[in-house]
Amino acid sequence: MLAVKITPDNPAYISEAEYLEGEKITEERHEYMKGNLFTMRGNSRRHNHIVLNVALALDLAGKLIDCPAVTMLTVKVRVQRADAYYYPNVMVGCEQDDANAYYLEKPCLLVEVNSKATEWKNFTEKVIAYQKLASLQVYLIVAQDQPLVTMYYRDKETGWEVARFDDLEQSITLPCPEATLTLADIYEGIDFNQPLSEES
Repeated sequence: MLAVKITPDNPAYISEAEYLEGEKITEERHEYMKGNLFTMRGNSRRHNHIVLNVALALDLAGKLIDCPAVTMLTVKVRVQRADAYYYPNVMVGCEQDDANAYYLEKPCLLVEVNSKATEWKNFTEKVIAYQKLASLQVYLIVAQDQPLVTMYYRDKETGWEVARFDDLEQSITLPCPEATLTLADIYEGIDFNQPLSEES
């Protein structure tokens, strides 16, 4: 999945209101950054398989603690302080007042499945933007070509920290939803011996 500016030569400013209304009727998804739109490309089957694995595990955990707001792929997150809207691959929100039908403003967990096409954006732009969300506790970036999860998490004393997990036997303890997510769960059914498309 790659974000591509629609009009790279002469981008026209789009207001937030125009963007939100347009996303309700367009056949393509677009991310929004300071008045510019970026078209979202399609994903590989491996990408979707990993997204589904993560979403199912988080959905089950969320239901157990009455936090059923787990979304995937087509629901936006609004980052007001960055003047941006993104489509995280998986998102969890437990705030009852976060009630917009098309986006969340107070997610506690965001997940992006990484590829060569999205690596820069996931590890730079989105790290910076997502950390501006006061509600966010964890941001996971999940690799496709090997068992590797990078976790940015908010520490009450030191602020944002980062940890990496690269063994299928490892588990990730999440504060929201309160759950343990194993790398084996994330990569269930994934055959790393199969070739991976460069733009998956």
